Amino acid sequence: MVAQVIDGKAFAAKVRAQVADKVAKLKEEHGITPGLAVVLVGEDPASQVYVRSKGKQTVEVGMNSYEHKLDAETSEQDLLALIDKLNNDPAVHGILVQLPLPKHLNEDLVINAINPAKDVDGFHISNVGLLATGQKAMVPCTPLGCLMMLRDHHGSLSGMDAVVIGRSNIVGKPMAQLLLGDSCTVTIAHSRTRNLPEVVRRADIVVAAVGRPEMVPGDWIKEGATVIDVGINRVERDGKTRLVGDVDYASASERAGAITPVPGGVGPMTIACLLANTLTACCRANGLPEPEGLTA
Repeated sequence: MVAQVIDGKAFAAKVRAQVADKVAKLKEEHGITPGLAVVLVGEDPASQVYVRSKGKQTVEVGMNSYEHKLDAETSEQDLLALIDKLNNDPAVHGILVQLPLPKHLNEDLVINAINPAKDVDGFHISNVGLLATGQKAMVPCTPLGCLMMLRDHHGSLSGMDAVVIGRSNIVGKPMAQLLLGDSCTVTIAHSRTRNLPEVVRRADIVVAAVGRPEMVPGDWIKEGATVIDVGINRVERDGKTRLVGDVDYASASERAGAITPVPGGVGPMTIACLLANTLTACCRANGLPEPEGLTA
């Protein structure tokens, strides 16, 4: 068996096109333009690349982009004051504080200062609780992207056996909640799980999000399973640096029914879902119907 490749780049382009279409209708029918504010503290090179990409794609779908770049020495008080200002700005529907923050800033305090309705990263404690209890929440972008691709590939996920490898607050835990919401039987596995290969082998869906290069070999994968590889790891091979996932793609693709590549799989979906979340937040703020197919 040779696995079908789930092309995240193409799927993300489709999501962005849907967002752009709905943004154009919002402008035309209601005179509303969704706005996304991104706050970057310091000069982390990877964060700068992400923020530039987010700003570019925000403008491309017709939204307003507001970038706030602060010095690495910015005080917690000044950062919280900016967040308060953005919370009270009606032109801003989504707020994202780029992580990681400099060490002198309390990430939990900063994230929880964002208005939960504008928390397009889905990290606020209120959104975490709403998601866990099956209520309407802002959902973290990467798990939302994974769910969209799984729904597109399978249609209904009801009754499927899913294993999420990784228990982070950003991917593992919310991914499990989303799969439960779609009526999967869900196991959260991690580095301490006993008989991890056997746990993974029974899964119809495997979501790998552990941050360990090629930790999951092909012989852990059940024949015909769908593999969503969230990992993005830089490794050196033959004197060159390349990106690999948490799954050994070469061996897994011989057993899986479908698999996401790295790069070009889950990664592009994260920003696409950030835009979708901003659109959703704008619709909710204005009492308008939520965009179909772009929410959990």
